[in-house]
Amino acid sequence: METFIALLRGINVSGKNLIKMNQLTQALAEAGLINVRTYIQSGNVVYESATDQPVIDEKVISDIIRDRFGFDVPVQLIRRNELIQIHDQNPFINDRGLPVDKLHLTVLNSTPDFALLSKIGADSFLPDEFFVSGRAVYLYCPEGYGRTKLTNTFFEKKLKVSATTRNWATVNRLINF
Repeated sequence: METFIALLRGINVSGKNLIKMNQLTQALAEAGLINVRTYIQSGNVVYESATDQPVIDEKVISDIIRDRFGFDVPVQLIRRNELIQIHDQNPFINDRGLPVDKLHLTVLNSTPDFALLSKIGADSFLPDEFFVSGRAVYLYCPEGYGRTKLTNTFFEKKLKVSATTRNWATVNRLINF
């Protein structure tokens, strides 16, 4: 058994894509996911799976949401062990000790192409900062995530990937959930 975390983008935000977490938990358990639990209402699902093929689980989750709840949402799956590694390598905490309430993590569906990444001028977004490592984009937004240009849409357009973001408190909770 391996523990996975499904990050659903755009669930229960501003009255859109409403899903009750107990209904989602039940639907996913009925589909064969094991020990399904959710954290807050914004689409964080932790579960165990007998498969080591996350693409299968990603499709199962996407299909259930579409079929039972009537809309499509992007799903990013990440192994719990990978999220722990990402957590432990955060340069904004490890190297600079910045306040965690200003930190976020954007998870990409794949490692971005270096040529696309090199076209983004990191200094162009100050005071906001970011650092990309594999599928992880570490964000420091001193004025808050609501004021940054470094959004999911920004990274999706610039890097040609799918993205979803969580605040650092949520990341901390998910690795221990």
